[in-house]
Amino acid sequence: MVLGLTSAVAYGRTDDQVAAQVLTWTAGDAIDKYATFPSTAVAGATTIVFENSAATGNTTGMPHTLTFDVSDPEYNNDVPLNILANPHDAQGGKHTVEVTLTPGRYRFHCTIPGHGAMQGILTVTEGSGEDTTAPDTTAKAEGDKNADGAYVGQATVTVSATDAGSGVDRIEYAVGAAGAWQAYTAPVVVNEVGTHKIRYRASDKAGNVAAEKAVDFTVVAPPTDDRTPPETSATVSGEKNDQGQYLGMATVTVTASDAGSGVNTIEYAIGASGAWQPYTAPVMVHEAGTHKVRYKATDKAGNAAAEKSVDFTVVTPPTPDKTPPETTAGVTGQRNSDGAYITSAKVTVTATDADSGVDKVEYSLDGGPYLAYTTPVIVDRVGFHSVLHRATDKAGNTSAAKKVSFTIAEGGGVPAPNCPEFDERLTVIVGTVDTGVPNRITRSRCTVNELIEDEKDWSSHALFLKHVDQVIDKLLADGVIDQREHKKIYRAAKQSGIGKPGQNTGYRDLFDGTQTSFSKWQHVGGGSFALSGDGAMTSSTTVPGMGMLWFPQRQYGDFSLKLQWRDDAPGSGNANGGVFVRFPYVHDNPEEPRPEWVAIKYGHEVQVLDRPDGDMYKSGSIYGFDRVGLGGAGVTPKGTWNDYEIRVVDQHYSIYRNGVLINEFDNTGGQEFVPPRGDDPGTDGRRYSSGHVGLQVHGTTDVISYRNIRIQEL
Repeated sequence: MVLGLTSAVAYGRTDDQVAAQVLTWTAGDAIDKYATFPSTAVAGATTIVFENSAATGNTTGMPHTLTFDVSDPEYNNDVPLNILANPHDAQGGKHTVEVTLTPGRYRFHCTIPGHGAMQGILTVTEGSGEDTTAPDTTAKAEGDKNADGAYVGQATVTVSATDAGSGVDRIEYAVGAAGAWQAYTAPVVVNEVGTHKIRYRASDKAGNVAAEKAVDFTVVAPPTDDRTPPETSATVSGEKNDQGQYLGMATVTVTASDAGSGVNTIEYAIGASGAWQPYTAPVMVHEAGTHKVRYKATDKAGNAAAEKSVDFTVVTPPTPDKTPPETTAGVTGQRNSDGAYITSAKVTVTATDADSGVDKVEYSLDGGPYLAYTTPVIVDRVGFHSVLHRATDKAGNTSAAKKVSFTIAEGGGVPAPNCPEFDERLTVIVGTVDTGVPNRITRSRCTVNELIEDEKDWSSHALFLKHVDQVIDKLLADGVIDQREHKKIYRAAKQSGIGKPGQNTGYRDLFDGTQTSFSKWQHVGGGSFALSGDGAMTSSTTVPGMGMLWFPQRQYGDFSLKLQWRDDAPGSGNANGGVFVRFPYVHDNPEEPRPEWVAIKYGHEVQVLDRPDGDMYKSGSIYGFDRVGLGGAGVTPKGTWNDYEIRVVDQHYSIYRNGVLINEFDNTGGQEFVPPRGDDPGTDGRRYSSGHVGLQVHGTTDVISYRNIRIQEL
């Protein structure tokens, strides 16, 4: 329960000293927050109490953890605390440990799956707060002076502070009588000619702030024969309309240079009679109308450049386009008496936008990824089909997807396609080598990928290359590919190494969409899965609870597990699920009586979650060990199939989503989550070399589907 904690004896403390400060966390049924937790403490010996029991409101038996994060340099990392509390454990869910806290901030959180939002900050201050005396502060200006006591060229101001009580916390300074306070980290160099005031103050760790003080001085230019004023210029930038007027705002940038004594000041004024002000940053003008910005500069020898100006006009921008385009889709082709299209159908999508105009049109066939629509889509596979279509205008508004559905029937004696494999990926991929060649439908009505058969167990590399050569020669003759694409596919086949020892794909179906393969899986815990009409297994919308569907027939060591998953969560939510790998047999476990928790505690979960909020672990994460955000994993629309490959060799995990490597993880210890026991001698209990595979269901609102599950032993 506790890792890396130093005992009280090591610090020479007595029992009375250890109990001087007690901090208590409690947990109940809530899955998004602790029931109670402290936010402040003082440095020193501390007793930490974590209770998750019926007395603190836990009526479900759900375990919770209290973990101090030691991975983020923004927070203190000297207390690696990790406590797992269960109402039914040997301590009745109440655990106590002794630690030593140091001044600063500690971040704590819970890493039980599904509860990543349970987190907070503990702020630790120094001492008892009895210090009521502010720091002593001094400042001095240094540099070369003339006979009048003015600094020649520049002055350097050094500020110092001392505090005999709690110690100095920070020192601040401000330039001029009204300048903003800023942190003092190094001596302040002032080289602008003129009279100056530097204000300064300090505060200690008990919160006492010293009274403001100031140092005044004058900087004069070094002796020079410079008689030439600075060179000045100004530019106006911003978004313009056709008349050259600025939409909403114009930004004026002034520059000055001086090859003699150097630029001393730059000033600007708005309008013909506006007051002059110091120029420190580009000037932004928002008000609609015609404007003049005047500017000038002086050098350190006192030479002043002649006043110049820029003129421009700002207009109110047009009302932004917030209306997405309208799309329609028409299906044409010869139909039979049942309304089905014979042999093929052509889907034509149109889009209109009365404001900024249409930028792009997209479509998705049968739940696949959205593709750019450029020409009518020809669909010629027998069966039921649906096409989603949407458009985006030049203002960035994307229309809600609309759907058109239809059925293709056999006609004219044309049989259903007899393809060696099922592979409708967008490009031709041989093994793991992506050629970039479009995965087109061939005259046999199979895709190029399906004809290549890269997942067949080839006995030799030469035999596979001969097969690929024959396939692409015919495709070249049929006009499906050109000579350049022929070379790219053959080169990819050679690079793939398929057929060489250790390179055969040899994938074995664990679930192929049939009842026979589905019956080989076993469900434990809450929730359930059932076969759906599109050859997938889909979690229930009526059976509540968290559970797992697992494959009990055998365990796998090094492997490549391929599958497809789809987020079918109702409404606007996103499903939370995952794929478990390398966990032991789930029944009769002496340490964990609940079968569905064996995978959580002793295996690894590859997360499935595209929701931007909630749990910190997103799709592709190794749950509790290695986080991937939405930017890393990418997000596809709900209802879209995603390809997953989970590749495990020794203790190295590689996660591919839709052919892109999105995460790599080495299971070598020292991760964020620490399980409650270790079964593999000398390891952390999470480093199994083999185990089962399973699919997680979180509940009735986290509806998720899986299909085409296959595995290859490496």
